[in-house]
Amino acid sequence: MYFTDRGIEELEQRRGDEEVTLGWLAERLQEFTDTHPEFETAVERFATWLARFDDPED
Repeated sequence: MYFTDRGIEELEQRRGDEEVTLGWLAERLQEFTDTHPEFETAVERFATWLARFDDPED
């Protein structure tokens, strides 16, 4: 199992029953990139992918 997979599994185990808004998620991602700027590109790519996930034109 990759390190990232463990993080995703932990997120699901700890917070999987919660409902959050996309606004809340966007704020957490911004906080993360503010404290870890080296991940800004990866977070931006992830956010763009989520934004366009079910867009048939992309």
